[in-house]
Amino acid sequence: MFLLGAVAVGLVSIGFAYVADAAQDYYHRLFAWNAYALLLITPATFALFAYATKRWFDGAQGSGIPQAIAARRHNGGALAAKLLAPRVTIAKILMTTLAIAAGASIGREGPTVQIGASIMFLVGSYAGIGRQPGLILAGSAAGIAGAFNAPLAGVLFAIEEMAQSYDRRLSSLVVAAVVISGITTLLLVGDYNYFGSVDGTAKGWSLWIAVVLCALIGGAMGAVFSRLLVFLSMAPLRWLGWMRARPLLTGAVCGLIVAVLAIATGGFAGGSAYAEAKLLLQGGADQPWWYVPAKLAATVLSSASGIPGGLFSPSLSIGASLGGNLGHLLPEVDVGAVALLGMAGYFAAVVQAPLTAFIIVLEMTDDAGMTVPLMAVTLLAAGLSRLITPEPLYHALSYGFEARKHVA
Repeated sequence: MFLLGAVAVGLVSIGFAYVADAAQDYYHRLFAWNAYALLLITPATFALFAYATKRWFDGAQGSGIPQAIAARRHNGGALAAKLLAPRVTIAKILMTTLAIAAGASIGREGPTVQIGASIMFLVGSYAGIGRQPGLILAGSAAGIAGAFNAPLAGVLFAIEEMAQSYDRRLSSLVVAAVVISGITTLLLVGDYNYFGSVDGTAKGWSLWIAVVLCALIGGAMGAVFSRLLVFLSMAPLRWLGWMRARPLLTGAVCGLIVAVLAIATGGFAGGSAYAEAKLLLQGGADQPWWYVPAKLAATVLSSASGIPGGLFSPSLSIGASLGGNLGHLLPEVDVGAVALLGMAGYFAAVVQAPLTAFIIVLEMTDDAGMTVPLMAVTLLAAGLSRLITPEPLYHALSYGFEARKHVA
């Protein structure tokens, strides 16, 4: 059962990646055909999905990582059965895919974590296992590994972010799930890097100035993003409560603002912006500085609106764009190298998991020459973010799912 579950996580990760990439391509074609069509399509999609999620698929909203954390914290049981129910994860796949096509600033990687946890939880249920935090942890790790084709990142993510501790008994379970899911991915799609091969090797004092700049600015921006998202999602203010009780209105307003930002940035603020980030890493793109805050705002609004969708892809794109802009201040350093540092720094600040961020970026780009600078920027940025925002983003959001009064 465990073997079949891990293979299933790999297969679903591949399928989800395929349809999400197709949705992103559709978004680009739609924007090229008539960008102003987003002013109708994006708000309508946000409103419909926010309402459907709240009404019929509660637990599908947002990233999916907080749900997996909450389910594991409660050792399975009624909360896990609700948050990891098959109908919730199926709805999450469908709505995330369609929302990307409609211009939402979201990604598929976080949802893949919830999907992996759901599959392994279902495996445990069929096997008659009552309490299954280990299987939820293993499924989450396999989901990350399958989403990025980054097996080491999957293992570290399970230890550093999901469990926040090392347990020898669970480590074998996690590694086994990641290996099986990874083998499935390799057999079907081969060995590939998420952002291709990036040669960002750089030397000298200018490189370390770039490390400091990316850590300070990326760390501060990542912390602000986390605080803002938690505030909009959970703050007990009357006007926020009024908005949350009206998902149609909230979704429409958030969708309209995202559409305006997407049009103003030539499409960058909408969708995952994966292609734009890849161009930046390869030193072949140039963007105005205000694209970064526009993308950050679009990502906050997409996540706070109540629709399903992850934060990984947009965060990586924001970080790469931030680094690309900072690279203009250091002309003696390759722009791709600074974009890589910006990506790692901002992402580490958002998730506050420096080792996971370091390994994910390293495995995604296959750039061993930047190992030490990447490690330094992730540690510094995550440390600064923790000073500004003591509670890690995903763990802060997970408490909201535990507080649902209608959950047994």
